[in-house]
Amino acid sequence: MRPDVPSLRGGALVHEWRRSLAEASERGSFRVTHYSLQGDHAHLIVEAHGKEALARGMMSIGARLARAMNRVGQRSGPVLDGRYHHRSLRSPREVRRALAYVLLNARRHLAKMRGVSRSAPAHLDGASSARWFDGWRPEVANRFPETGTAPEVARPRTWLLRIGWRRHGLVDPSEVPGETV
Repeated sequence: MRPDVPSLRGGALVHEWRRSLAEASERGSFRVTHYSLQGDHAHLIVEAHGKEALARGMMSIGARLARAMNRVGQRSGPVLDGRYHHRSLRSPREVRRALAYVLLNARRHLAKMRGVSRSAPAHLDGASSARWFDGWRPEVANRFPETGTAPEVARPRTWLLRIGWRRHGLVDPSEVPGETV
């Protein structure tokens, strides 16, 4: 994001982003399956059938994020600074790590800034798709409140994102991504 743009984690923007993403999370050969908004960037896990589908899908998502920011911030003009960076995930372990990283990224940033550790109470990040994730450890998943709205993200279709990553264990919200355990 450009330096003059407010934080992406503001409540009004998160609400507007969810609404906008719900309209675009599944478009033919491009799907947004998981996301988290950070202060000045966003993390997404997407499924795309080829480079062209990825490029078009990311342009659409970037435009939606920019329009949401401009609507909520009552501003106009460019929002994005640069382009997206991507990494193809090829193994169940890579996908498991990426899921934890994206869904628990706010916790990771807190750990760096404030020394939050595994022992700190675990909370779902409200600026992420964590509430729609079905891979939390069972003893933890039962604590999350039910939501009455439709998900803003698409259900994964690939084997790696649906099943394969589970070979390496369900995700515990008390994890701190990147921390060696």
